[in-house]
Amino acid sequence: MSKKLRINGHSHLLPYPEEIPDFMREKGIFWVDKDRKKMLQKGWERPVTDSSFFLNEKLEWMDKYKLDHAVILNLSQLYGNGLRLEEMKQALRFQNDFNARVQHDHPSKFTCGFVVHPGYVRGALWEIERCVKVLGMKLLCLPTHYMDTIGTWRCIFDEENEPIFELASELNLAIEIHPYDGEKFIKLQNTAWRFHLIWMLAQCADAYHFLTLNGYAQKYPGMRVCFAHGGQLAQMNLGRRIQGFDGRPDLFEGKTHPRKSVGHPNIFFDTLVHDTGSLELLVKNQGAKQVLVGLDDPYPLGEMDSEKQSSYPGKILDLAMERGIINQNEYDDMWDEHVVRWLFGSDETAKQEFYKRVTAQS
Repeated sequence: MSKKLRINGHSHLLPYPEEIPDFMREKGIFWVDKDRKKMLQKGWERPVTDSSFFLNEKLEWMDKYKLDHAVILNLSQLYGNGLRLEEMKQALRFQNDFNARVQHDHPSKFTCGFVVHPGYVRGALWEIERCVKVLGMKLLCLPTHYMDTIGTWRCIFDEENEPIFELASELNLAIEIHPYDGEKFIKLQNTAWRFHLIWMLAQCADAYHFLTLNGYAQKYPGMRVCFAHGGQLAQMNLGRRIQGFDGRPDLFEGKTHPRKSVGHPNIFFDTLVHDTGSLELLVKNQGAKQVLVGLDDPYPLGEMDSEKQSSYPGKILDLAMERGIINQNEYDDMWDEHVVRWLFGSDETAKQEFYKRVTAQS
């Protein structure tokens, strides 16, 4: 590859209202109103803040900002927490089939992820096999936390989920770790958007804490994990975790020292941290090679076009270049090579196939 691509490693896509099965609305699981103004669940709604939530409009948006390709994650509202088993299976299958169709129909523009519910490990393993071997998907989307079958909230990197990580490693999968549902288990009033602005970042830090303590990057070398939103609070409290581990070894018997995962080649973080000071800390902690571009579009906390914020897709990296936080090679590679290395690891054949489909005509 001579021309460097601009690949967005963290994007989301809503189905058009008519694409969502009736049972999703009838059971209050998830739907979009016919005017495309709101996304809804039973007792919950959120405005659709940009037309690029939808496929055709997203393609136009990508073209406007010269984005060659986007990695589409699952919708956070479709992790399936709290649903009955059959409803959860149907909802997640809809999400996975929808993403698979988007990837199949637009291979040059989208690489799409699939989601499973870790509370049902056997079913999760079956769905991983289906999505990889039948649907041709190589990105597993997992929440930072989930509700198990008895209603207890757990961290995704709980030891009960090791069969999932073992299979992910065997299949050479990329994994995206994304927070959501904090208001369901953090007992605070949901005001001033606190769960998106504060607690989502804490959820990522908690998941990173247990990924490193359990030594999963070393134990499962075939899987590569990327944390949404730069794992922002995980960068800030790295020193505190190290001091805690060293100062109270009695609390960490059998665990792996946090230092062993810092800068690990199979642990990635996206750039969606909103300020260059945070990005500089991320690069200093983990190394530029473990950082990839993630815009979190089309959400308002994503790196979107905004006059009020004088923002546009890619602004954080442009500012980082201006301020000498990264150089031109690191800038180019965060847009391109680092995303591809997260997706495919050391599989050079898969990388070349990816570049061929991205540069082919749709």
